[in-house]
Amino acid sequence: MTSSTRPRSAGSPCAWCGRGVAAVGVGRRRRYCCQSCRQRAYEQRNAVKGTSVPADAVILTATEAVELVDRMFEVRCAAEDVATAVAEGADTTELLALCEQLTVLAREAERFR
Repeated sequence: MTSSTRPRSAGSPCAWCGRGVAAVGVGRRRRYCCQSCRQRAYEQRNAVKGTSVPADAVILTATEAVELVDRMFEVRCAAEDVATAVAEGADTTELLALCEQLTVLAREAERFR
């Protein structure tokens, strides 16, 4: 099987928002999940042209930065809750609930925009 006929793996992340990108049969791999993400990335690349800001920089407002730090703190606290529950010998039901909460918070923390 050559590289051009190899099946594409589904679920590669969008270069703009991080959601999964649908796999295509042949040709270049898609980088964006939809046209609007492609457009936002184009606008950002053009906005930083001619500046000292790297093209791959993630620029967040102060509010977005605070929200991201808050989400990461929630993930750390949830992970500590799981570790404490394991150390205290919690039952499987409680551990599953804590792990589910940790997974939800981690998915939310992945969101940059």
